[in-house]
Amino acid sequence: MKPEDTPQILTILKTGTMTLRGQFVHGSNYTFLASVVHEGVEYIAVYKPVRGEQPLWDFPAGTLSGREVAAYLVSQSLGWQLVPPTVYRRKGPLGAGSVQLYIEHDPEYHYFSFTAEDRQRLRPVVLFDLVVNNADRKGGHILMDENKHIWLIDHGICFHVEDKLRTVIWDFAGEPIPPDLMADLTRLLEELEQGGDLVEQLKPYLTLAEIRAMERRTRRLIENGCFPHPSPSRRPYPWPPV
Repeated sequence: MKPEDTPQILTILKTGTMTLRGQFVHGSNYTFLASVVHEGVEYIAVYKPVRGEQPLWDFPAGTLSGREVAAYLVSQSLGWQLVPPTVYRRKGPLGAGSVQLYIEHDPEYHYFSFTAEDRQRLRPVVLFDLVVNNADRKGGHILMDENKHIWLIDHGICFHVEDKLRTVIWDFAGEPIPPDLMADLTRLLEELEQGGDLVEQLKPYLTLAEIRAMERRTRRLIENGCFPHPSPSRRPYPWPPV
């Protein structure tokens, strides 16, 4: 996927005719593979209807699909293009839900099978998960397409106001954050502090308290200047890990 294709992809995901092609059977929530067609152009997408979300004790009901969209918006604001184009549709084959561009990838090649060189490319992934407070970064949620671009999926349980970070990636704990990534984080913090376009885009999907919590997490990252170590007071890893 080329960056210049993004506007067209978002438009088609949002307005195209969607047809279900199958169901992903692994996972807690109902998730479907779909084709989305508009004016003769077709994209394959992952559709997560709100009605297929399983209740969670710590996340408000019916909010997981919106959090998928919020994760995409934050990724774009950072300029890292980690999350595939994602939109929220009010109408779909099974009702409202998120629709995300499907990324062709080798499912056997993920965090636990990455080469040492590819693992070294994951610093932005770690920082992104810290910013969005990802409670479920499994190894299989990190994909690599045919062009070696890294993509991240499954962000339904992110953005909680309390610390929920659970991830398999602790490779860089204690290391200083590289200057270029620090500059991106600083720009994101300024956007959040000023209540700019990103905040307005996030408001349909997150509460103001969740947005402010993300602002605090980003500021803490910048002030500390390094990748954190796993918390000793709670479980820092997801289950299962893949």
